[in-house]
Amino acid sequence: MTDLVAFLDVAALSILQGVAEFLPISSSGHLVLGKSLLGLGGVGMRLDIFLHVGTLLSIFVFYFAVIRRIAVNLEWSYVAKVVLSAVPAGIVGVCFKDAIETAFASPRMVGSALIFTGVVLTATRFLPKGQGEVSFLRALLMGVAQAVAILPGASRSGMTLAAARAAKVDAERAAEFSFLMSAPPIAGAALLEVLKAVRGPAETGAGTETGWGLCIFGAALAAVVGWFALKLLVASLKGRWFWLFGPYCLAAGLLTVILV
Repeated sequence: MTDLVAFLDVAALSILQGVAEFLPISSSGHLVLGKSLLGLGGVGMRLDIFLHVGTLLSIFVFYFAVIRRIAVNLEWSYVAKVVLSAVPAGIVGVCFKDAIETAFASPRMVGSALIFTGVVLTATRFLPKGQGEVSFLRALLMGVAQAVAILPGASRSGMTLAAARAAKVDAERAAEFSFLMSAPPIAGAALLEVLKAVRGPAETGAGTETGWGLCIFGAALAAVVGWFALKLLVASLKGRWFWLFGPYCLAAGLLTVILV
């Protein structure tokens, strides 16, 4: 029964991750809240990393044609923009590592960040539609927005796409770049997890971590669900109802602050 409960818990978190990673409602924030509701506060960071790797896989599948074009045509400028966009998040992650880990343990902090996300997303309703390309300056701006979204409850896709909208970037180009630029931070976090595992149980806290088999299952499920969520997000950008995720985040954040 314990194994079945663990399987169902991981399945629930995987579906939550797949939906929330791409819809601008904060996957990290919803994972914190989901763990709190399911009583999974001690499962550790390994499962979080694997779930993010799963959604990273869905990005590669969804944008395979774009990635293939970049590789075949050797579009080094595009690659440089992706690398540049990862710099702010890298700096914040290194300099504020302890504070970030503390925030991940606080549902109330998540609620406050969700309210902030809701305000930002709702504000995009009043921004004009852009037609611009992702320049180096716009890539850096989106990178700064991604750094803000390291906090659980601050949506990565929400922040980066709102920044792109404010900078008058074309919606489809913004979505494409937003998700491709997430690859370096996710891959870096996964690499750190692997390095900790190599160092042994004393470094990883293996006694409280989710098993590797369940983590792999969770990553696969998150990848499948994430692909469909990504398709829905792109449709929301084309249909100009992206801002409607704002009221949801506001409501979720307020309920979290009040009830948790």
